[in-house]
Amino acid sequence: MPRMTMIEAIRDAHVVAMERDGKVVVFGEDVGYFGGVFRCTQGLQEGFGKDRCFDSPINEAGIVGTAIGMATYGLRPCVEIQFADYVYPAYDQIVSEAARIRHRSAGDFTCPITIRMPTGGGIFGGQTHSQSPEALFTHVSGLKVVVPSNPYDAKGLLIAAIEDDNPVVFLEPKRLYNGPFDGHHDRPVTPWSKHPLGEVPAGHYTVPLGKAVVRREGSAVTVLAYGTMVYVAEAAAQESGIDAEVIDLRTLHPLDLDTIVASVKKTGRCVIVHEATLTSGFGAELAALVQEHCFYHLEAPIRRIAGWDTPYPHAQEWTYFPGPARLAAALVEVMES
Repeated sequence: MPRMTMIEAIRDAHVVAMERDGKVVVFGEDVGYFGGVFRCTQGLQEGFGKDRCFDSPINEAGIVGTAIGMATYGLRPCVEIQFADYVYPAYDQIVSEAARIRHRSAGDFTCPITIRMPTGGGIFGGQTHSQSPEALFTHVSGLKVVVPSNPYDAKGLLIAAIEDDNPVVFLEPKRLYNGPFDGHHDRPVTPWSKHPLGEVPAGHYTVPLGKAVVRREGSAVTVLAYGTMVYVAEAAAQESGIDAEVIDLRTLHPLDLDTIVASVKKTGRCVIVHEATLTSGFGAELAALVQEHCFYHLEAPIRRIAGWDTPYPHAQEWTYFPGPARLAAALVEVMES
């Protein structure tokens, strides 16, 4: 089976989707001739022509607005926002138009667009290249929100997103593009070529939207994570010696509540970790759902480990980043509660 980085898997997903459906078009800032700032679209313009993969002006609202118009006329645009931090000018188009079209038209129109965005920190990008805005989209009815954690899922989820008739916000943890990252920034990165999830089938396959997966089985405490934090959670479990069950959510909306509830009812404890700021982060929604559905099974308060409530710092990135030491300490505290 071929081995790929997440970049290569995302690129391959584009190729598969564009070969299967002539209505799939790809565009954004520098995605055509240059192949994208992270090279996720490299070769697409050469392979499919300038009508199918092309560069746009530096105008996020224009990129998404154009994609919405294309989608309502029957195309399937997959657009790239160069960094998730730059999506805010397009937020009104996403929320007020893309997310509402199906409801507003009583089902006469759909908006099958996929909006790809590199997200998260860990690359010394500072406050304008490191944000994790997923909670801003999970709050909006009509949007699907996806955060892959590995090449296998990235390809399967992206193909599923492009084929979906609803607008999908596809957030790609940029720290995972070239290998899994467990939060130990002072250690060499293990490449995807040496990781089992770097094996990516050739051709078409999908990973269903709305289905989580247990990455590490355990019986003592459930850890809910997504993106880069999946590997931080695995490292924290190993380093703390606590038998934690790590769930990779993969899709935040729709959420696989059944898998979460089954795990928490088994372990009786829950720790939630994400890179975005703590206040009003997606972890708050997860905590509320666990409390609502697992109240009589909980043996300790739910804990959230997240970024601090401050702009993402450059000089103190690893103080902000929710690393394995912070998460391991929370696991120990929850077990002692």
